[in-house]
Amino acid sequence: MEILILVVTLVFELAIAVYSIVTKQSRSKIKSWTRIAMFIVFMILSVGKVVVWEYTWGLFAGLLFILAFKEMVALLRNQTHHTPRYKVFSPIWKFLLLAPTVVVTLVPVLLFPQHRLPQVTGPYPVATATYSYADKNRIEEFTDQKDNRFVNVEFWYPEQADGTYPLLVFSHGAFGIKTSNTSTFTELASHGYVVVSIDHPYHSFYTVSEDGKVVTINPMYMQEVNNANKGVYSLGEFFELTQKWMKLRTDDMDFVMDTILEQAEQKKDSVYKRIDTQKIGVFGHSMGGAASIALSRERDDIDAVVNIDAPFFSELVYDKVTNELKAKSEAYTIPLLNVYSDDVWIQLDSSSSYIANRISNENFKGAYTVHFKGAKHLSLTDLPLFSPILANLLQQGRKADIDKYYAIETQNELILRFFDYALKNQGQFAPKATY
Repeated sequence: MEILILVVTLVFELAIAVYSIVTKQSRSKIKSWTRIAMFIVFMILSVGKVVVWEYTWGLFAGLLFILAFKEMVALLRNQTHHTPRYKVFSPIWKFLLLAPTVVVTLVPVLLFPQHRLPQVTGPYPVATATYSYADKNRIEEFTDQKDNRFVNVEFWYPEQADGTYPLLVFSHGAFGIKTSNTSTFTELASHGYVVVSIDHPYHSFYTVSEDGKVVTINPMYMQEVNNANKGVYSLGEFFELTQKWMKLRTDDMDFVMDTILEQAEQKKDSVYKRIDTQKIGVFGHSMGGAASIALSRERDDIDAVVNIDAPFFSELVYDKVTNELKAKSEAYTIPLLNVYSDDVWIQLDSSSSYIANRISNENFKGAYTVHFKGAKHLSLTDLPLFSPILANLLQQGRKADIDKYYAIETQNELILRFFDYALKNQGQFAPKATY
């Protein structure tokens, strides 16, 4: 729809320019009524919900209104004033100026086109809540202010439902945000889970506190991740970086879980009183998945883990003598579901940072592993739904070969079935190896 509106608008403006050149008229009623009609038609499409109105349409709607208003004024002026003298190049330069303006006003909707939300299949309506937690035991390492570290979280939970429900804690990817997998959280909450997603300040692309404070990603951290992906660091340096990243992530998750469990015991808030503190799962995408694996080694109250496209950083050891990364030899006994895209799947048999993820790793012989063939790293988030262009750009122009709705909705179903099996003892869980 967005591309169609762009093309139609440019065609009409080009037709207006050609008409002006052919008739040698700088003003005409046809031109005026065409622009007025364009604005009226756009409003009719919006009211009829053919165009789903969102703030991203604001610039384009504003431009159409200005053009229509200008032409209405011109029609009124034509009744009392003479038509100005025609200038040969006037229609040309006006079109050359207006065409890029139209494109610019449509950039927001081209980046974030209208889309349908993934299907929600559970019986419970879902409510949300946001909180900011301050960790009095940690000083923020990314600033010089000596302030306590704070963490922003958002809950998705069953609204108007009785009883208590398992707690699921999510950690986003390297440059992600806490809403990166909103469709997953909503689906889980609709089936009777309390899901909390964490924004890791300075690791997240941006985060907003309850008091309105905005914190964006730390440039040094971003450079570290980018350099690591490019192979800039030595193996020893890379290992040290991954352990530093894991420490910050697991400290955040640990603090959030302790805070929630403490609040849940008091049962004062509508969110916290819905939590079953005896049934806890953790999951995450990319670096968040790695942190989930790491945290599950540190806490004995985690009952199930989902790793979405992440290396097992916490399962690696660095051998200085041989300059190699090796997998730890400790058995992993917590129910685990691994979900992989092509980007990670092709690395599982290499000697890279995914060496501990190998399906042949006996320490993880009880884990479930599925591969979404044709999926890219971000196919396992909601981003391709909201912004296909951004998703492709962040994946260096590599477009996924899997349907974006099939990927996320199937993943959501798998994660739901896994947690139902591992935390609620409901049904069986026997996923296919490839989807």
